[in-house]
Amino acid sequence: MVPVEERVEYMRAEVEQLIEQVVSGLGYELVDIEFSPKGRLLRVFLDIERGITVDDCATVSNQLQRVFEVEGVDYDRLEVSSPGLDRPLKKLADFERFRGSEAQVRLSLPIGNQRNFVGVIEGVRDAVVVLATEKGEVLLPFEDIEKARLVPKF
Repeated sequence: MVPVEERVEYMRAEVEQLIEQVVSGLGYELVDIEFSPKGRLLRVFLDIERGITVDDCATVSNQLQRVFEVEGVDYDRLEVSSPGLDRPLKKLADFERFRGSEAQVRLSLPIGNQRNFVGVIEGVRDAVVVLATEKGEVLLPFEDIEKARLVPKF
């Protein structure tokens, strides 16, 4: 018998793949998905070059609800929104797209006793994110990035 944790992870992976197909099929970029601890709340964050509107969120939400009903996805509440000004950076392509923007990056493994970095994204070289910090250029291996977000400018 498969342990419950493995079944839950498998179901989440299937739901993520389903959401990715629907969102990209509608012309949007899937930025992130959050599941509540028991999977009852699904939060979907999407983006598009021109920016996300309320109508975009409604369109994606309606389409996801239809697909979830057909596919038998069990959830209580679905929230669809933009990623916000402090957008998470999840993919290597995000670091290229937001070159020149300021970001906060936390690593899973420290570099020189430091796990948290803030600086301007200079781009990507061979799966390594280049960040210009106050102390100079820092090379952050993408696979070691635990969390990264844009720093909003006001």
